[in-house]
Amino acid sequence: MDFWIIAGLAAFLMGLSKGGVPMIAILAVPLMSLFMDPALAAGLLLPIYIVADMYAIYLFRKAFSLRNLKILLPGSIVGILIGFAAVSYVPGDAGKLLVSGIGFYYLANALYNRLSKAQVPPRPADVPRGLFWGTITGLTSYISHAGGPPYQAYVLPQKLDKMVYLGTTAIFFTIVNLMKVPPFILAGQITWDSSAQAVWLAPFALAGAWTGSRISRALPERIFFILIEVALALVSIKLLYEVLVG
Repeated sequence: MDFWIIAGLAAFLMGLSKGGVPMIAILAVPLMSLFMDPALAAGLLLPIYIVADMYAIYLFRKAFSLRNLKILLPGSIVGILIGFAAVSYVPGDAGKLLVSGIGFYYLANALYNRLSKAQVPPRPADVPRGLFWGTITGLTSYISHAGGPPYQAYVLPQKLDKMVYLGTTAIFFTIVNLMKVPPFILAGQITWDSSAQAVWLAPFALAGAWTGSRISRALPERIFFILIEVALALVSIKLLYEVLVG
Protein backbone atom coordinates (compact mmCIF):
# COMPACT_ATOMS: atom_id res chain seq x y z
CA MET A 1 0.00 0.00 0.00
CA ASP A 2 2.86 2.41 0.80
CA PHE A 3 4.29 1.80 -2.67
CA TRP A 4 1.03 2.66 -4.41
CA ILE A 5 0.49 5.82 -2.33
CA ILE A 6 3.98 7.11 -3.17
CA ALA A 7 3.68 5.98 -6.80
CA GLY A 8 0.32 7.75 -7.14
CA LEU A 9 1.80 10.92 -5.66
CA ALA A 10 4.79 10.71 -8.03
CA ALA A 11 2.47 10.29 -11.02
CA PHE A 12 0.30 13.21 -9.89
CA LEU A 13 3.34 15.50 -9.48
CA MET A 14 4.54 14.47 -12.92
CA GLY A 15 1.14 15.36 -14.33
CA LEU A 16 1.20 18.74 -12.59
CA SER A 17 4.48 19.51 -14.35
CA LYS A 18 3.10 18.48 -17.73
CA GLY A 19 0.11 20.71 -17.07
CA GLY A 20 2.41 23.71 -16.64
CA VAL A 21 3.46 23.77 -12.96
CA PRO A 22 7.22 24.33 -13.33
CA MET A 23 9.51 21.30 -13.06
CA ILE A 24 7.84 19.69 -10.06
CA ALA A 25 8.20 16.36 -11.90
CA ILE A 26 11.86 16.29 -10.82
CA LEU A 27 10.58 14.86 -7.52
CA ALA A 28 9.00 11.81 -9.16
CA VAL A 29 12.09 9.62 -9.63
CA PRO A 30 13.49 10.32 -6.12
CA LEU A 31 10.12 9.44 -4.60
CA MET A 32 9.94 6.16 -6.51
CA SER A 33 13.56 5.43 -5.60
CA LEU A 34 12.39 4.92 -2.02
CA PHE A 35 11.00 1.57 -3.20
CA MET A 36 13.11 0.59 -6.22
CA ASP A 37 16.35 1.13 -8.12
CA PRO A 38 16.42 4.64 -9.68
CA ALA A 39 16.96 3.21 -13.19
CA LEU A 40 13.89 0.96 -12.82
CA ALA A 41 11.94 3.88 -11.34
CA ALA A 42 12.77 5.94 -14.43
CA GLY A 43 11.59 3.05 -16.61
CA LEU A 44 8.32 2.69 -14.71
CA LEU A 45 7.61 6.40 -14.95
CA LEU A 46 8.44 6.83 -18.66
CA PRO A 47 5.12 5.44 -20.01
CA ILE A 48 3.27 7.62 -17.49
CA TYR A 49 5.24 10.64 -18.70
CA ILE A 50 4.13 9.86 -22.25
CA VAL A 51 0.45 9.58 -21.28
CA ALA A 52 0.65 12.95 -19.50
CA ASP A 53 2.61 14.36 -22.46
CA MET A 54 -0.18 13.44 -24.87
CA TYR A 55 -2.74 15.16 -22.68
CA ALA A 56 -0.48 18.22 -22.39
CA ILE A 57 -0.33 18.46 -26.19
CA TYR A 58 -4.13 18.44 -26.25
CA LEU A 59 -4.25 21.18 -23.59
CA PHE A 60 -1.67 23.48 -25.21
CA ARG A 61 -1.98 22.50 -28.88
CA LYS A 62 -3.05 25.92 -30.14
CA ALA A 63 0.30 27.70 -29.79
CA PHE A 64 3.89 26.52 -30.19
CA SER A 65 7.19 27.48 -31.81
CA LEU A 66 7.83 25.28 -34.83
CA ARG A 67 11.30 26.78 -35.31
CA ASN A 68 12.37 25.77 -31.83
CA LEU A 69 11.15 22.22 -32.39
CA LYS A 70 13.04 21.96 -35.69
CA ILE A 71 16.25 23.11 -33.99
CA LEU A 72 16.03 21.27 -30.68
CA LEU A 73 14.81 17.84 -31.78
CA PRO A 74 17.83 16.82 -33.93
CA GLY A 75 20.12 17.69 -31.01
CA SER A 76 17.97 15.71 -28.60
CA ILE A 77 18.31 12.59 -30.78
CA VAL A 78 22.09 12.84 -30.49
CA GLY A 79 21.82 13.35 -26.72
CA ILE A 80 19.59 10.29 -26.27
CA LEU A 81 22.01 8.13 -28.28
CA ILE A 82 24.92 9.38 -26.17
CA GLY A 83 22.94 8.67 -23.00
CA PHE A 84 22.08 5.13 -24.13
CA ALA A 85 25.72 4.42 -25.00
CA ALA A 86 27.16 5.97 -21.84
CA VAL A 87 24.56 5.24 -19.16
CA SER A 88 26.53 2.25 -17.84
CA TYR A 89 29.75 4.25 -17.65
CA VAL A 90 28.66 7.70 -16.47
CA PRO A 91 28.14 7.98 -12.68
CA GLY A 92 24.71 9.25 -11.69
CA ASP A 93 26.33 12.08 -9.75
CA ALA A 94 28.01 13.35 -12.92
CA GLY A 95 24.64 13.79 -14.58
CA LYS A 96 23.28 15.58 -11.51
CA LEU A 97 26.28 17.94 -11.44
CA LEU A 98 25.81 18.72 -15.12
CA VAL A 99 22.12 19.54 -14.71
CA SER A 100 22.62 21.64 -11.57
CA GLY A 101 25.53 23.50 -13.17
CA ILE A 102 23.39 24.41 -16.16
CA GLY A 103 20.65 25.66 -13.86
CA PHE A 104 23.03 27.81 -11.82
CA TYR A 105 24.59 29.20 -15.02
CA TYR A 106 21.25 30.40 -16.34
CA LEU A 107 20.12 31.79 -12.98
CA ALA A 108 23.40 33.67 -12.43
CA ASN A 109 23.10 35.25 -15.86
CA ALA A 110 19.45 36.19 -15.25
CA LEU A 111 20.31 37.70 -11.84
CA TYR A 112 23.16 39.73 -13.35
CA ASN A 113 20.84 41.16 -15.99
CA ARG A 114 18.27 42.11 -13.34
CA LEU A 115 20.81 43.75 -11.01
CA SER A 116 22.41 45.70 -13.85
CA LYS A 117 18.90 46.71 -14.96
CA ALA A 118 19.94 46.02 -18.51
CA GLN A 119 17.13 45.78 -21.02
CA VAL A 120 17.99 42.41 -22.52
CA PRO A 121 16.15 41.84 -25.80
CA PRO A 122 14.65 38.43 -26.54
CA ARG A 123 17.30 36.07 -27.85
CA PRO A 124 16.42 34.45 -31.18
CA ALA A 125 16.10 30.70 -31.61
CA ASP A 126 19.49 30.16 -33.26
CA VAL A 127 20.74 26.85 -34.63
CA PRO A 128 24.18 26.43 -32.94
CA ARG A 129 22.90 27.08 -29.41
CA GLY A 130 19.73 25.10 -30.07
CA LEU A 131 21.61 22.02 -31.26
CA PHE A 132 23.94 22.22 -28.25
CA TRP A 133 21.19 22.63 -25.66
CA GLY A 134 19.00 20.08 -27.45
CA THR A 135 21.80 17.53 -27.17
CA ILE A 136 22.31 18.24 -23.46
CA THR A 137 18.55 18.05 -22.90
CA GLY A 138 18.33 14.66 -24.62
CA LEU A 139 21.29 13.36 -22.61
CA THR A 140 20.06 14.51 -19.18
CA SER A 141 16.49 13.50 -19.97
CA TYR A 142 17.64 9.98 -20.83
CA ILE A 143 19.84 9.58 -17.76
CA SER A 144 17.46 10.91 -15.12
CA HIS A 145 14.33 12.50 -16.68
CA ALA A 146 16.01 15.85 -15.89
CA GLY A 147 15.91 17.60 -19.25
CA GLY A 148 14.18 20.69 -17.86
CA PRO A 149 17.16 22.87 -16.83
CA PRO A 150 19.10 22.70 -20.13
CA TYR A 151 15.84 23.22 -22.05
CA GLN A 152 15.08 26.29 -19.93
CA ALA A 153 18.61 27.64 -20.48
CA TYR A 154 17.90 27.79 -24.20
CA VAL A 155 14.20 28.68 -24.33
CA LEU A 156 13.69 31.15 -21.46
CA PRO A 157 16.01 33.87 -22.91
CA GLN A 158 13.73 33.93 -25.96
CA LYS A 159 10.95 35.40 -23.80
CA LEU A 160 8.24 33.44 -25.55
CA ASP A 161 4.56 34.04 -24.89
CA LYS A 162 3.40 31.83 -21.99
CA MET A 163 1.11 29.65 -24.09
CA VAL A 164 3.69 29.33 -26.87
CA TYR A 165 6.21 28.24 -24.25
CA LEU A 166 3.80 25.65 -22.81
CA GLY A 167 2.84 24.29 -26.24
CA THR A 168 6.45 24.03 -27.41
CA THR A 169 7.49 22.34 -24.18
CA ALA A 170 4.64 19.82 -24.37
CA ILE A 171 5.37 18.81 -27.96
CA PHE A 172 9.14 18.71 -27.52
CA PHE A 173 9.18 16.50 -24.43
CA THR A 174 6.48 14.19 -25.85
CA ILE A 175 8.73 13.43 -28.81
CA VAL A 176 11.83 13.14 -26.62
CA ASN A 177 10.10 10.70 -24.27
CA LEU A 178 8.78 8.60 -27.17
CA MET A 179 12.32 8.37 -28.57
CA LYS A 180 13.53 7.08 -25.20
CA VAL A 181 11.19 4.06 -25.22
CA PRO A 182 13.24 1.67 -27.46
CA PRO A 183 16.55 2.17 -25.59
CA PHE A 184 14.73 1.87 -22.24
CA ILE A 185 13.28 -1.48 -23.39
CA LEU A 186 16.69 -2.67 -24.62
CA ALA A 187 18.23 -1.68 -21.29
CA GLY A 188 15.57 -3.64 -19.36
CA GLN A 189 14.19 -0.51 -17.69
CA ILE A 190 10.72 -1.06 -19.19
CA THR A 191 9.20 -4.52 -18.69
CA TRP A 192 5.75 -6.07 -18.95
CA ASP A 193 5.38 -5.80 -15.16
CA SER A 194 6.34 -2.12 -15.07
CA SER A 195 3.99 -1.40 -17.99
CA ALA A 196 1.11 -3.03 -16.11
CA GLN A 197 1.86 -0.86 -13.07
CA ALA A 198 2.02 2.23 -15.29
CA VAL A 199 -1.52 1.56 -16.53
CA TRP A 200 -2.84 1.86 -12.96
CA LEU A 201 -0.85 5.03 -12.30
CA ALA A 202 -1.77 6.85 -15.53
CA PRO A 203 -5.08 8.30 -14.17
CA PHE A 204 -3.14 10.07 -11.40
CA ALA A 205 -0.89 11.68 -14.00
CA LEU A 206 -3.88 12.80 -16.07
CA ALA A 207 -5.54 14.29 -12.98
CA GLY A 208 -2.30 16.14 -12.23
CA ALA A 209 -2.03 17.45 -15.80
CA TRP A 210 -5.61 18.76 -15.68
CA THR A 211 -4.95 20.45 -12.32
CA GLY A 212 -1.64 21.89 -13.53
CA SER A 213 -3.24 23.35 -16.66
CA ARG A 214 -5.81 25.21 -14.56
CA ILE A 215 -3.06 26.63 -12.34
CA SER A 216 -0.77 27.66 -15.21
CA ARG A 217 -3.55 29.33 -17.22
CA ALA A 218 -4.63 31.35 -14.19
CA LEU A 219 -1.14 32.67 -13.38
CA PRO A 220 -0.11 36.06 -14.82
CA GLU A 221 2.67 35.63 -17.37
CA ARG A 222 5.32 37.47 -15.31
CA ILE A 223 4.54 35.41 -12.20
CA PHE A 224 4.55 32.22 -14.26
CA PHE A 225 8.10 32.75 -15.53
CA ILE A 226 9.34 33.87 -12.10
CA LEU A 227 8.01 30.58 -10.69
CA ILE A 228 9.89 28.70 -13.39
CA GLU A 229 13.13 30.39 -12.31
CA VAL A 230 12.41 29.65 -8.63
CA ALA A 231 11.69 26.01 -9.49
CA LEU A 232 14.89 25.86 -11.53
CA ALA A 233 16.86 27.17 -8.54
CA LEU A 234 15.30 24.62 -6.16
CA VAL A 235 15.95 21.75 -8.56
CA SER A 236 19.59 22.82 -9.04
CA ILE A 237 20.13 23.10 -5.27
CA LYS A 238 18.47 19.73 -4.68
CA LEU A 239 20.66 17.95 -7.25
CA LEU A 240 23.83 19.57 -5.91
CA TYR A 241 22.83 18.58 -2.35
CA GLU A 242 22.33 14.96 -3.42
CA VAL A 243 25.83 14.88 -4.92
CA LEU A 244 27.53 16.50 -1.92
CA VAL A 245 25.61 14.75 0.85
CA GLY A 246 24.71 11.51 -0.90
